[in-house]
Amino acid sequence: MDLTYSTEEQSFRAEVRAWLQDHLTGDFAALKGLGGPGRDHEAHDERLAWNRHLAAHGWTALGWPEEYGGRGFSLMQQVIFHEEYARADAPARVNHLGEELLGPTLIAFGTEEQKQRFLPPIVAVEELWCQGYSEPGAGSDLANVSTRARLEAGPDGDQWVIDGQKVWTSLAQFSQWCFVIARTEPGSQRHQGLSFLMVPLDQDGVEVRPIEQITSGSEFNEVFFTGARTDADLVVGEPGHGWGVAMGLLGFERGVSTLGQQVGFARELETVVELARSNGAYDDPVLRDRLARAAVELDVMRVNALRGLSALTAGSDSSAGGGAGSIAKLVWGGWHRRLGELAMEVAGADGLTARGAPYDLDPLQRLFLFSRADTIYGGSDEVQRNILAERVLGLPREPRPA
Repeated sequence: MDLTYSTEEQSFRAEVRAWLQDHLTGDFAALKGLGGPGRDHEAHDERLAWNRHLAAHGWTALGWPEEYGGRGFSLMQQVIFHEEYARADAPARVNHLGEELLGPTLIAFGTEEQKQRFLPPIVAVEELWCQGYSEPGAGSDLANVSTRARLEAGPDGDQWVIDGQKVWTSLAQFSQWCFVIARTEPGSQRHQGLSFLMVPLDQDGVEVRPIEQITSGSEFNEVFFTGARTDADLVVGEPGHGWGVAMGLLGFERGVSTLGQQVGFARELETVVELARSNGAYDDPVLRDRLARAAVELDVMRVNALRGLSALTAGSDSSAGGGAGSIAKLVWGGWHRRLGELAMEVAGADGLTARGAPYDLDPLQRLFLFSRADTIYGGSDEVQRNILAERVLGLPREPRPA
């Protein structure tokens, strides 16, 4: 894999950098740095306006085919955009789940009618999406979902009627739609009999309850479906075969935006190093060694991510192609969590108190608290190791309780 940039790619980087400099001005300039992990509640409406500004200038759906409203950019062009976006400290975008997850999934598995209905509003950031996967009894073990849906005839055509509960549903309080994994075949177990449904949230049968987090925001939500309805044709893929669609979506989750994420990681590491220099912690040889190790690991992580993405672009599956997605999740989740711990060690006693009443956390305190979840959300470490062991190494499946 060639990690050097061509003349055309360097020119594209300059174009992206110049556009962000020209447009992150005025009211938008005040949004810089807002909305990151654990801070999704910050200036949501203003960040939505910024996202729509991006869309109006063609900076959404970068890797989608042009026929579906995308830009058809190459892998390296997408990497460059996400890196420059992070370097500009541009605000976190509000439609990651629609643009980076559902959109590519519909392009791969959806009907032409579904694509024509749902892709344009995602590109324009007119409809926001959330993910209805995890449940109280089916977090890491997604195949254990108990939310059920049955097909019923109605005056306006057949509809799926959905009953169940989802949890850890990111940004549901801001979303108009949710893609839901539900059991649609009575008596089915595990991966069988599941369907991937698209469900409108603005209806009487849906209740969204925000969950207050230790970082003070409420990114996560509980979502209760009690006789909620969606049209019969809003199932992606064949009914009862939603597991493959769900796994396909998770493959898109670990896409090129992770390279921009790592630019954010580098900025956090730089903040920790600056604090260590200013408060004297850098004089401790053990802490200094750990900071140097974190910097080296971050560089290796970027190269490994590029290699994994290149393999996927070349047609290798996330699991069969060496487990690149699972390896990347294990690596960055563990690295970021250790960075949060290191930040608190560098801060010392100052890390134990809030900077203001009633609960005003500084960025490093928020980094520490939110990064505790990095090894759980987006696929827990346990699940990623099982994927690598069973699907890549061919080891026996872990025994399950009878």
